[in-house]
Amino acid sequence: MKKQTLIKILFILCIAATASSYISAPIALLMGFLFTLFFGHPFEALGSKATSLLLKVSVVGLGFSMNAYSALEVGKDGFWLTIGSIILILTLGFFIGRALKIPTKMSYLVSSGTAICGGSAIAAVAPTVRANDNEISVALAVVFILNSVALFVFPVLGHIFDLSQFQFGMWSAIAIHDTSSVVGAAASYGEEALQVATTVKLARALWIIPLSIFSIFIFPSGNKKIKIPWFIGFFILAMLANTFIDGVSVVSPYILVAAKSMLIVTLFLIGASLSISSIKDVGFKPLILGVSLWIIISILSLLAIIYTI
Repeated sequence: MKKQTLIKILFILCIAATASSYISAPIALLMGFLFTLFFGHPFEALGSKATSLLLKVSVVGLGFSMNAYSALEVGKDGFWLTIGSIILILTLGFFIGRALKIPTKMSYLVSSGTAICGGSAIAAVAPTVRANDNEISVALAVVFILNSVALFVFPVLGHIFDLSQFQFGMWSAIAIHDTSSVVGAAASYGEEALQVATTVKLARALWIIPLSIFSIFIFPSGNKKIKIPWFIGFFILAMLANTFIDGVSVVSPYILVAAKSMLIVTLFLIGASLSISSIKDVGFKPLILGVSLWIIISILSLLAIIYTI
């Protein structure tokens, strides 16, 4: 049997292992990274598409475990914190980017990814500002690296600061970039944290739309087409079905188990797409910008949550 075939079989076996309930989100991410580091990615062409689809399906599945009334209350609690953090990050990103002499579009993409929902925000905003491939790839790499770190660090910090389930869910939704890492970190912290984090993060992701419109006006030469995260609508429908349709609650626990399994597989695939070369290609200044914004919003949002919630 050829070496490449054996690597493909081993990769599939790893996916099957992460789909079990015995591997945590951080370990799945680390497994994916180590696999690619030692063996390479045998399905690189399909990796990003599969990751995107699995994440969306798993998030919709999580909606079947939530109550619409509770989610509305959680969303109200995080509304002003969301608005304040988005404005702060975009403003700081502009000034820090200028101080570091980073190209305007690149710093804007990194700031947008930090402010709202990581790679999804960058993918949505990039066409409206006519960012080139290098600017997009660097911004995505910065956010991706910090997402991976957050998945390990945030649950530890949550326990150190003795955050409640609600507080940690709110904090991770505000301070972690991508939905995948938000949900992964919150899932490892507890069930209530997972529900709070998912609800607030998806509500936050809707701000992609006004941000894209705003981008059209400040970068008038860009593309006028706006990408809308439609899967959030299916998440809301799942939540409404679980709340108002009799009988859905019977199957909801099974859907939740499947959704969590898909999420762990997603994190394995995300880890597998991270390579040493991609980390080296990021560059020093964009990484400083991303880390600076991330530390600032993490500290400020944590203080706001501790003293107000």
